[in-house]
Amino acid sequence: MSWRKAFRQFIWPRRRSVSTGLVLIAISRAASLVLPGATKYLMDDVVGKHDLGMLKLLLLAVVGAIVVQSVTSFLLTKLLSVEAQLLISQLRAQVQRKILSLPVSYFDNAKSGALVSRIMTDVEGVRNLVGTGLVQLVGGTITAVVSLVLLIRISPLMTLYTLVPVGIFAIIARTAFGRIRPIFRTRGVINAEVTGRLTESLNGVRVIKGFNAEAQENATFQEGVDRLFQNVKKSLTSTALITSSSTLLLGLASAGIMGIGGYQMVGGSLTPGEFLSFTLYLGFMIAPIVQMSNIGSQLTEAFAGLDRTEEILALEPEDRPEERPVQLQEVKGDIRFRDVTFAYEEGKEVLHGISFDAPAGSVIALVGTSGSGKSTIAGLAATFLTPTSGTITLDGIDLATVSLASYRKHLGVVLQDDFLFEGTIRANILFPRPGATEEQLLNAVRAAYVDEFTDRFEQGLDTVIGERGVKLSGGQRQRVAIARAMLADPRILILDEATSNLDTQSEAYIQKSLNELVRDRTTFVIAHRLSTIRQASRILVVEQGRIVEEGTHAELIAREGRYHELYTYQARI
Repeated sequence: MSWRKAFRQFIWPRRRSVSTGLVLIAISRAASLVLPGATKYLMDDVVGKHDLGMLKLLLLAVVGAIVVQSVTSFLLTKLLSVEAQLLISQLRAQVQRKILSLPVSYFDNAKSGALVSRIMTDVEGVRNLVGTGLVQLVGGTITAVVSLVLLIRISPLMTLYTLVPVGIFAIIARTAFGRIRPIFRTRGVINAEVTGRLTESLNGVRVIKGFNAEAQENATFQEGVDRLFQNVKKSLTSTALITSSSTLLLGLASAGIMGIGGYQMVGGSLTPGEFLSFTLYLGFMIAPIVQMSNIGSQLTEAFAGLDRTEEILALEPEDRPEERPVQLQEVKGDIRFRDVTFAYEEGKEVLHGISFDAPAGSVIALVGTSGSGKSTIAGLAATFLTPTSGTITLDGIDLATVSLASYRKHLGVVLQDDFLFEGTIRANILFPRPGATEEQLLNAVRAAYVDEFTDRFEQGLDTVIGERGVKLSGGQRQRVAIARAMLADPRILILDEATSNLDTQSEAYIQKSLNELVRDRTTFVIAHRLSTIRQASRILVVEQGRIVEEGTHAELIAREGRYHELYTYQARI
């Protein structure tokens, strides 16, 4: 991200706060110059001429300047630091909204921990643009320039001598910052990878312990943090170069000033008060320059993080109004696939010429071996995926032109490994309709037989289930997910192995509730247990991305083809 773009995007919209900060910093820095200016009069007039009246005026001026500095410092922190933190929170929310607007395929290739790092960490550096960092940079420049003018007035020769090492230092700092920015960018990538792996390992702790793989996981994490250390070491080397060069060059300048100043004082062309003022003003000129090296490092890190944030914000969302202008109102649920093909990777089709009708209120069962394309067809029906070619229509409207938000209002999904949020059973069921009444909630609970196990819990529906519902059994989690879908009351329903985690008794409960759930809804059911789909309106047998058979259960059994083979094989097990 360039300075111009950063100024336009972050600083200009907050120009009032930043301008106020610049005025405050100018007042603060002007007040800070009172003390070194007063030392000349202290040495030459108060001490040299025994003028106690001047001493009182000097003390009053110095105390007043200190009070002004304290007040402006407080106001700066209150104004700009708060504004910077507000910007960080707004940017985090913006990046999070953008990430959630991206297609499902994006998340298939990204680690959740890495995305968390993108949202929470990469934007933090922006505080140095709007916060005190930028203002201190400008304020330091003002102080250095004013101090330089005052130094020239006292002794042009000594000032010229100090500008040579300061100029060399500026060249070294500029070169070092140019090298540091790519290092900071790489650090963001490494940090996201390490955070992502750590998140995965914490989520999969049962698998790690189950396979006694703690040592292996520790080694993987150690390798990641070592990569992070090596990156930090590179940036520290550049920073150390700036610090050490400033110490050397400014030290040489101080030694030279001592010699030149001593010579001029002996010759009578410079008073002791002027020499003391010169050294103090020199400190006020050099200190901001040294401080700028630290601020420059912070700004470089900020721009590296903003570069990565900009990459996210530049991604195209899946629901673009210009491409999907149709807003659905009433939905019947008549879905048709016409010669649909799909490929996850270019040139590698996984579906070939899929065509079928799913009339409103019908139950379409998808069966076949693992990897045959069943879940891909369901993903297309859910608009999680977009056809490579061919069309999918809803009530005669091409789904590729329909606003995803308006379509998904009428969609419900129950996945094989359905996700439950940390919190209570009640909150998870209410997730699609937070404003549902207690009666609607309880109807969904009873219909999915959730009350069959929550009645045994001391807290009932208010039982906290832990991260991903870890405190519930697989069958219990599945029933909560089905109750959630029932409460959503969708027109189109996707059931992906909805009974896969159920024991025989639970499956019997759920089968009854599913029969109620699918009534008058267009439903796509993916099931390995063929006994659960005997009542489907139509069964599609999918093999290697093609529909090889379709019909009712009775028709396909009578045909004695692939479905008959799968069904009789399961019946023998």
